[in-house]
Amino acid sequence: MVVRTVEGILIQDIGIPAATVARAKERCKDDKDLGEVLCELGVVDPVTWARVLATYYGLPYSDTIPLGEFAADLLARVPLTFAKHYQLLPLAQQDGRITVATADPSQIAAFDDLRVLFGAPVQPLVVPKPALHEALTHAYDRMSQSTQALLDTLDETALALDTTEWQEPRDLLEANDEAPILRLVNSLFYQATKERASDIHIEPFEQELLIRFRIDGILYDTLSPPKAIQPLLASRIKVMAGLNIAEKRLPQDGRIRLKVAGKDIDIRVSVIPTAFGERIVLRLLDRATALLGLEELGLNGRNLAQVEKLIRQSHGLILVTGPTGSGKTTTLYAALSKINTSDKNIITIEDPIEYQLRGIGQMQVNPKIDLTFAAGLRSILRQDPDVIMVGEIRDVETAEIAIHAALTGHLVFSTLHTNDSFGAVSRLLDMGIEPFLISSSLLGVMAQRLVRRVCPGCRQAYTPAPHELQQLGLAPAVAAERPFYRAGTGCEACRGKGYHGRTGIHELLVCTDAVRTQVMQRADAAALRRTAVARGMPTLRDDGAEKVLAGITTVEEVLRVTQDELL
Repeated sequence: MVVRTVEGILIQDIGIPAATVARAKERCKDDKDLGEVLCELGVVDPVTWARVLATYYGLPYSDTIPLGEFAADLLARVPLTFAKHYQLLPLAQQDGRITVATADPSQIAAFDDLRVLFGAPVQPLVVPKPALHEALTHAYDRMSQSTQALLDTLDETALALDTTEWQEPRDLLEANDEAPILRLVNSLFYQATKERASDIHIEPFEQELLIRFRIDGILYDTLSPPKAIQPLLASRIKVMAGLNIAEKRLPQDGRIRLKVAGKDIDIRVSVIPTAFGERIVLRLLDRATALLGLEELGLNGRNLAQVEKLIRQSHGLILVTGPTGSGKTTTLYAALSKINTSDKNIITIEDPIEYQLRGIGQMQVNPKIDLTFAAGLRSILRQDPDVIMVGEIRDVETAEIAIHAALTGHLVFSTLHTNDSFGAVSRLLDMGIEPFLISSSLLGVMAQRLVRRVCPGCRQAYTPAPHELQQLGLAPAVAAERPFYRAGTGCEACRGKGYHGRTGIHELLVCTDAVRTQVMQRADAAALRRTAVARGMPTLRDDGAEKVLAGITTVEEVLRVTQDELL
C-alpha cells in the first residue's frame, strides 16, 4: 500500500504545481502551517485545505456544522480555551462514540484527552476552519451565563453567604480568575459585545448602581448590581485600563484592549468623580470591523454622485458636520479609502485614531506634549501631502491652517460640530475667518445623522397619519404608493428592540457660485438654506423621508434626529 503525503495530494488531486508547494513549505514558520500559507498565497481556500486533510488522514468530511446540533452536556465538560486552542468541537454521542468536529486532525494528543475525559472513543469529523470558528462561537454563546444570571447567582452565594470574597485584594492584578468581580466584569464585556453595544455606562446613585448599554444610539437599562460592589467594579476596570486605583478625586482616561468571542475589542475608558462615587463610561470599538464604503453608509443617488465628484478634486476643503456620535469620522474614513491610491500621499491627524488605514499616515493628537490639531497640521504640511484629514476643527488656529492648506493645492477633509450643513459657514465666520477665504477654499459641507434601521423580521406595515406625512414633507399620493413600517414588538434577530443596526441620512451643500456670493455677503444659515433648497438641494428631512419610503427606517426615527428642522 502506497502512503500518500499531503504534498502529493495537493499536486496530484488538486493540481497545484510542485514548485508552488515547495515555495509554500519554505515559507512555513512555527506559528503557521502549510494550509495557512497556501491560503495566504491564494492557491487554496479553507474548504479545499480541509478536504485535503480529510483525504490524507482518511477521515469523514463536512462543509458545514449544523449550528443547532450541539450536545450541551459534552460542551459543559470541555473548556472554551481548550476547544479554541486545538480547534475542535464536540458535536454528539452516538453508538458509544463521540463525534468531534476539527479543523486540525493532526492534534492526536487532544483527541486522546477527550477520549479519557468522556470515557468513550472519539470520531473526528474534518470541517473548514471558518465553519468551526463560527460554530465554536455559537455553541459557547448559547452555553454562556448571562450577566444578570451571574449577578443572581452571586447574590445568593458570594454576597449573601461569603461577602469577604468580594473584598478588594491588596493587588487586583494577583486576583484569581474565579473571583466574582472578575467574572462579573468579563461577563459584562461579553454581553455588551454580543448585543452590539457601542458604550457601557456605569452610573452610581445614592442607593443603587445602574449599568446601561448604548445600542444603535439609544441607552437601555441593562443591570442593577448591588451598591456594595461599586468600588470593586471601578477598581477592576481601572486596573485593566492602567489607571490609578487610589485616585478617586480626579477624572482619568485610559484604554483596554481584549478579545471577546474572537473579536479584537479596543475600549476607551473615562472615569469621573461624582457625588455618589466614580462614574465610568466605556466606549467599545471592534478593531476587526471592516471599513464601510460610501454606499453602505446610506449615501445614494444625487448625494453619492456629488460626494464622489468632490473627493476627487485636486484641492479644496470638504467638511462633515453633525453631533457627537453621528458617524462623521467613519464617513471621512470611507472617503479616504475611496481615493487611497499609490500615487497619493495621504496623512491624517486624529483624536483618537479609530481605524488603521493601510497606506495612510496617521498621527495621534497628544495635548500633554502640545501636539494639538494645529501643531500637527503644521508638521503635516511639511510632509508633501496630497490629501490631509484633520479630525476636527475646534479653534480658529486650526481652521486658518486648514483653509490655507486647501488654498495651496491640498485636498483637506475635516469635521465641525454644527446642526446642519448651512451652519458650518456661519461657524467659520464666527471664528473670524474672512469670507473670501471661505468662498475660495470650501468645496462642500455634508451634514449627517444616524437613524436606526427597522428590523425586517418583526416590522409592521401601517398607514401613516396625515400629520406624519406633513412633517416629512410627503404628498399623500406618494405615500399611497409604498408601505410605511413601524418597529414591531421585537424578535430574536433584534433582541426585542424592534430595530437592528443604523444607517445615515445626509444633506450636501455644494459651494456653487450662488452660495459663494452669499458667503461673501456674510449671509446667515437661514439665507443659505433658502438658496440651496430653492435650487433643489434635499435636506436631512428629505433624505430621511426617502429612507422611510424605502422601508429602511421609521417616521419616528427621522423626526427624532431632525428635530432642529422644526425650529
